[in-house]
Amino acid sequence: MSHGSSIRMERYEPSYKTSWDEFVRQSKNGVFLFHRDYVEYHADRFEDFSLLILENDQLIALMPANRVNDTVESHGGLTFGGIISDSRMTAGRMLHVFSALSDDLRARGIKRLIYKAIPHIYHRLPAEEDLYALFMHNARLFRRDISSTIATGQRLPLAKNRKNPARLTQKHGLKVVRSENLSEFMAIAEANLESRHGSRPIHTVTEMQHLANRFPENIKLFAAIFDGEMLGGVIIYESANVAHAQYIGTTPKGRTLGALDAIMNALLNEVYCEKPFFDFGISTVDNGRSLNLGLIRNKESYGARATVHDFYELDL
Repeated sequence: MSHGSSIRMERYEPSYKTSWDEFVRQSKNGVFLFHRDYVEYHADRFEDFSLLILENDQLIALMPANRVNDTVESHGGLTFGGIISDSRMTAGRMLHVFSALSDDLRARGIKRLIYKAIPHIYHRLPAEEDLYALFMHNARLFRRDISSTIATGQRLPLAKNRKNPARLTQKHGLKVVRSENLSEFMAIAEANLESRHGSRPIHTVTEMQHLANRFPENIKLFAAIFDGEMLGGVIIYESANVAHAQYIGTTPKGRTLGALDAIMNALLNEVYCEKPFFDFGISTVDNGRSLNLGLIRNKESYGARATVHDFYELDL
């Protein structure tokens, strides 16, 4: 093939923002998380090492990334984020991309690439050329998280304890609405994570508000309201194929009144009934080696089943 020697890497600079974002919009596996306004919301915590990949000076792919010493990660501040490509990307071209990428990183003193593959549910067209290239370059799968996903066109029945959420909503007079009150909800989510998992939200209230303002069509809060009080909510990260539940939280009263069931009923049967996938997120810690069975069973009770998030290590 003739691709190899003509492929080169260009470090991202702010002057490339427009072309970067436009490529993400036109790509076959890009989501709003890869737009520069999202990638850079926590720029103070990461040394950006994002790359534009060009063939004969034409942009053919992107890789959001950051650098830590002699390691490049794609990207440490994102849930996932490998090579973003469009319909022109073929298996042969991707092999050349990885060869050129490896050579470029080595020349810059990089000894290791951590690659966070984009799960297939986010692909608008098949886009797993990178997984084959990783295999051909002897990359090692070192982490696999398990997420829980509903294929909305082939939904499984709810578990018995999830029956009649609509009746429950009617009985208790809960209203499910889209809300702008992120600060109230994030306080609920923070309390939930602290009491149940001893952890904190990845985003601060300020960061979440900033991102929601930048991406109002992608980041949405749906809340259960009772007598003017928020009893629970779900922050959805919406992309072309997937409605992803980024944060879920309820108050003790909300749990008693079935606030989460009410919200999920509205999301699955009304708001996102035509979205190909609804994703609850991962239930693993310790690089995927520890599975929270109670958490994943709860997600599976809605009819969700497994989607994996794979992490590869490539020694250069």
